[in-house]
Parts: sequence; C-alpha cells; structure tokens
Amino acid sequence: MKILIIGSGGREHTIAWKMKQSEKVSDIYIAPGNAGTTKVGENINLKADDINGLLTFALEKEIDMTIVGPEVPLVMGITDLFRKNNLTIIGPDSKGALLEGSKAFAKEFMIRNNIKTAKYKEYTDFEVAKSDLGIYGYPMVIKADGLAGGKGVLIPETEREALDALNTLMNSNKFGNAGSTVIFEEFLEGIEASMLCFVDGNTILPMETAQDYKRALDEDLGLNTGGMGAYSPSVLFDEGLNQKVKEEILDPFIEGIKKEKIDFRGILFIGLMIKENQMKVLEFNVRFGDPETQVILPRLKTDLYDIFEKMNDRKLETVKLEWTHEKAVCVVLASGGYPESYAKGYEINGLNKVDMIFHAGTKMFNKKVLTNGGRVLGVTSMGKTIESARKISYDKIGKIQFKDMYYRKDIAKLD
Repeated sequence: MKILIIGSGGREHTIAWKMKQSEKVSDIYIAPGNAGTTKVGENINLKADDINGLLTFALEKEIDMTIVGPEVPLVMGITDLFRKNNLTIIGPDSKGALLEGSKAFAKEFMIRNNIKTAKYKEYTDFEVAKSDLGIYGYPMVIKADGLAGGKGVLIPETEREALDALNTLMNSNKFGNAGSTVIFEEFLEGIEASMLCFVDGNTILPMETAQDYKRALDEDLGLNTGGMGAYSPSVLFDEGLNQKVKEEILDPFIEGIKKEKIDFRGILFIGLMIKENQMKVLEFNVRFGDPETQVILPRLKTDLYDIFEKMNDRKLETVKLEWTHEKAVCVVLASGGYPESYAKGYEINGLNKVDMIFHAGTKMFNKKVLTNGGRVLGVTSMGKTIESARKISYDKIGKIQFKDMYYRKDIAKLD
C-alpha cells in the first residue's frame, strides 16, 4: 500500500516510523516532511495547507491511504475534498475539525452533549471583553477562538496581565483572524492529562494515556508551548478513572457526533484536567497530539495500518489494541527563544550516536541536519519503568548539540 502522510513535525515522523513497521505498507510519502522522515520515506515538496496540490499528488500517485498530521488542512476541508475524489483519508470532516478549529464551537458541542468543561464566555468586541476581565477571578484563561499553533491560550494572573493578553489576542494581529473572537474561561486547578482515541463514528477506542508538559520552563513556569515533553502511561489513570472517562466523555462524544451528523473517522485528542477523581475537558483536538504521539505509538503493538483501515471502514469494534508493558518518555529539544522568536539553520551534531529521535523542526542542507523550527527534536526512550526510560532519554540528550539548544530537566520526574 502507498501511504501519504501530511505534515512536517515530530508527530508525522513518528507516524511514518510506525507505518513503516507494517508489512502491508510499501511506499511512504511525507509532505513536506523533515530531515528525519527521509529515513523512513520520501519527502514531497508540498506544504500541509496546499490541499489541492496534495489532492493532485494523491491521485497521480494512486495513494491508497492519506493520514493528516496537523490541524490546519483538516479545518480547511481536506477530508471532504479527498473523499469526494474517492480517496481514503484519515481525519474528521470539516464540521468535525471545528472541534479544534473553533474553541467556541467545541464549547457549545460539550454543553449540548453534557460533557463537563470549564465555565466560559465568548467575545467578539474588545471593549465588551475588556469590561468582563476577571469575570471568573484570577488567574483567568483567555483563548483565541481559532487556530494559533498551540500558542493561543494565555493565563494572566492579574488585571494588568489580562489586559495585555487581551490586547495581544484581539488587537496585535499576532494571531490573525484566530483572535477576532476570544473565549474567557474559569481557571481549573488540578493535574492535566491527555487521552488520544481512535474514532470511526460509531466506536471510540482509547489509546494508552500520556502526560505532556506545556510550559516552556522547569516546574511548569514560562510561556505555554506546543509541548516540551511527555511520558506514557500517565500515572493518574486507573481502572476507575478510565471507566469515568468512558461514561462522562467518550460515550457522550460518540452520541454527539452521531446526532450532529459529523463524519469523524480520525483521531480525537482529549485534554483533561483532573482533581480529586473529578474531571473536566480542557480542549478537543482532532489529530494526534505532539509530543504525546512520540510516547504512545512506540508502545503500540497492533499494526497501525490495520487500525486505520478498520477506522475508514467503520469497523473499529473488531480491533483489539495491544500495548507493550514498557514505559516511554520523550524530551523535546527546542531552539533558544521558543515559543517566541528564535533563529534557524544551526547544524545539529551527535544524531548518529543515538536512536529513536523523532525530528520536528529540522531540514537537510548539504548533507547536514539543520534546525528549522522552535521544537527541533523529540528524544524518546523506552524502559521497564518511567524512571529508567527517563534516564535513557537524558543520557541521549548529552550526546546531541546545536547552538542555543534548551530543554526542560524535569520531564517525567515523578517524585
């Protein structure tokens, strides 16, 4: 089978790496890919948001299955476009993609379908929003309604900070149209955890759990990022909590998409806040999380191609997911200055000394691997315990160098 994977990050490298392990997969194309994906397939010079160019490529190459990594092409409607042309594609339709593409739509969906979430209010007028600053007390959560690359969530702790945050989102044009509508939310206390699920519209199959680290600096300080590391499985989940998630979130979600006629054959990412065995949904994403993918897929024993094939045919109920008992830890190596401004183009040394490195922001130039993004590499390791996997990852980091490299030192530090 010929596979097209859309995207250029660590998530897409991990998906390609996993798909290559399937005996049913012959050719893998990654558009546009990165320096790491050249080891598992062929990079194609098409951007993830060039949905017409991707369609033309898929038709010409007679691609058997397309897997969409990032959210932008999903929100643009790539799934609808490919299916109209009788192509198999993994991802929700454009209406389902709004669960990530619009915070307001997602909140309304949760309320309609009795899925617990934080109190919220939506604003399109700056002055009205300004008059409501602190409506839920401080700290408060202010979110851009649209897509903002994981950086559209601000958590000001004072009125002054809240006004600055509101200005940044609505008036600075930093997030373009994504900030024309904002959401105020109550700040939820507790521990954040992630659950990813395979969904075919009738059946929802949870993957092994993961915990990621959003803040840029140790001890959960600094700005929000797309994720600075993760481990799997999350120590928060037990049988009782998993059953609670099923009853309070997964079952209502499936009923909701059926009722609202959403064609959701793809990945659902659920961001949860858990406190004293109670939970609320922070957000839905409609694709694999990054870096959660880098710790979940290495633990998956079931053939990923088979899962996707059954998902497309709405036969997920016939799949039994199998997982290794080994634990996984991923530490992200980032460019100095991320998640704000940072330089690119620095040579990365030491990659030949380590394994299971998932490239995120890298590119090849003159046979050298260079930095090409904020999050550069995901250093993943497996071990019998989280602690042993963690030690291996940090040992590997000691062998990798690039200018201005930084990373958190407390990923998966559980004591």
